[in-house]
Amino acid sequence: MKSLKQIGTDIKQYSDHLAHDGFKQVFDHIDQLKIKNGVDKLGLDKFINQCAIMAAGTGAISGSGGILTMVVGMPVDMVNLITQQFRVTMAIMYYNRGSYQMGFDEFMKMVAISFKVETGVAITKTMMESIAEKVILNLGVRTAERLVPVVGAVIGGTTNYIFIKRMAKSVKDIQLEPVVIRVN
Repeated sequence: MKSLKQIGTDIKQYSDHLAHDGFKQVFDHIDQLKIKNGVDKLGLDKFINQCAIMAAGTGAISGSGGILTMVVGMPVDMVNLITQQFRVTMAIMYYNRGSYQMGFDEFMKMVAISFKVETGVAITKTMMESIAEKVILNLGVRTAERLVPVVGAVIGGTTNYIFIKRMAKSVKDIQLEPVVIRVN
């Protein structure tokens, strides 16, 4: 059994890797035009719900068969959860701004604010690591619950769904005023 100190060190190493490489890779693989089209077609709330359902799917799968599916499914679940969170954040930013293209630094500032991580003018290594630690800890809290087959699927799916919905509310609260484009 690992000591608490070793677990803390492991979390720090995973969060460093996620902060330095993972977030940028996930961001780069998201098609921002598809998010714009999805919001335009479905509306913001239905788009958010669709993302929450996709996150719930991998949460349920990773908890469905006990320890085996959890070990194999947790990395996939984590990437999908981050992807859905990013898609929701981009959708809300597009909905409120009217522009769907954004850079990584601008986007990560919004993600940091939604996680209540202190942000400055520039994206810092510490800020990115703080976001990564919060994501990893959020997944880690649910790990033990996923060890029980069937019950783990319900817990994994439900917690992922709720996580995405809460993140959407948090980002919506930050982006209070939609951009109004006047046509004369």
